[in-house]
Amino acid sequence: MAQIKIKQIKSRIGAPAVQKRTLDSLGLKKMNQTVVKEDTPSIRGMVERVHHLVEVTNA
Repeated sequence: MAQIKIKQIKSRIGAPAVQKRTLDSLGLKKMNQTVVKEDTPSIRGMVERVHHLVEVTNA
């Protein structure tokens, strides 16, 4: 299956708790951290919830 690269580009400070938990579940703990995840509908849904905090590219 295809993979996507997710990078946190904005700070979580001031974000609602739901968005902070979503970043945690994606594996993003700090700025400029990058993770590679499978491109599944559930991951895409989590990315959509925090699209203003992350940058997504194909891996």
